[in-house]
Amino acid sequence: MPAEESSNSPPGPATLSSVFHVYRVERDGEAVRYVGEPLIAPGNVADEVAPAFAERGYDVSVTKRHDRDRRGAPAPYAVVAEPRSTGIDGIPWGNVVMFVLTVATTLYAGTWWYQIDLAQNPLNLLRAWPFTAAVLGVLATHELGHYVASRYYNVDASLPYFIPVPPPIGTMGAIIRMRGRIPSRKALFDIGVAGPLAGLAATVVVTVIGLHLDPIAVSQQATETAAQEGGYIRFNDPLLLTLLADLSGQPTSYGGGLAVSPVVFGGWVGMFVTFLNLIPVGQLDGGHILRATLGRRQETVAAAVPGVLFSLSAGLYFLTDYTQSVVLWAIWGVIALVMVRAGSATPLREGSIGPLRWGVAAVTFVLGALCFMPVPVEIVLA
Repeated sequence: MPAEESSNSPPGPATLSSVFHVYRVERDGEAVRYVGEPLIAPGNVADEVAPAFAERGYDVSVTKRHDRDRRGAPAPYAVVAEPRSTGIDGIPWGNVVMFVLTVATTLYAGTWWYQIDLAQNPLNLLRAWPFTAAVLGVLATHELGHYVASRYYNVDASLPYFIPVPPPIGTMGAIIRMRGRIPSRKALFDIGVAGPLAGLAATVVVTVIGLHLDPIAVSQQATETAAQEGGYIRFNDPLLLTLLADLSGQPTSYGGGLAVSPVVFGGWVGMFVTFLNLIPVGQLDGGHILRATLGRRQETVAAAVPGVLFSLSAGLYFLTDYTQSVVLWAIWGVIALVMVRAGSATPLREGSIGPLRWGVAAVTFVLGALCFMPVPVEIVLA
């Protein structure tokens, strides 16, 4: 067997012959460049040849060049094949730094919920660890679900990047970067659905544990501060949280100066993040699931999503006084509009995902709907 046809080498120039005329082949370390001219739209070349390269363990891309071949004819493009990498080279310092910062910001946010005074002893910050463990545990499980599924399908993916922000939550969530191409619709579905289902499982565990923990006392100072500032922020419960509380036989609120454990709020964060990620548009998890189930027909459904979010925002504006939620859903309407224009992920191979995955998709979207709150946050006047 010729070396260029071995199973661990990139395909020969003949593989590209129907879509790309190869003038010469260049090697740069492990990367291979097929220099030449596209026979179809340049943007479509990589999609056409990617499956053949993926079978040999290579990712492929098309780049613009500004030179000529040996005969002086233009050679404006190159198909670049690089060995696919699914491992982690060395210590991922960026991930580590972002995680440490997010631990710090969520600990600080937890001191708000536990009403911990840092003035006397800054190390009291560590007493908020249950809140940090709840929030980051849910988010990490969600992203690791994507990561494990990506590795299973040999899709190059990073470890999670956590995003630190100030209280009351301390984080905007976490993301992973997928640099490899999705090999099939089944892979796209499994990678997309793995995060929400893993995150929801962690959310349920965290919420049930939090509901069984002892309530915390609301300090007199916090009550007086709310009265002076004219109100306080209330995070409303999604239906899933109410159902878990009913099944557990535990309350979601207390009277007499008591409040549920802040660990429950970690579950609330998980539910809210799950719903947002399952919005069926673009590169969100819901967009991946929808693209995998409906194929290219998902564009019709996705196009309606911004209108639904803008309508929700308008309805709250005209029918209620929930200003914060009006702004929230308007912002997400804009985000969804941008995602519709950017498009969804495109797998290398189409094909049916089968009835089992259709059923999992339906269950996932139903669970996501149980996490929906038209008014997640409101300001209650004192």
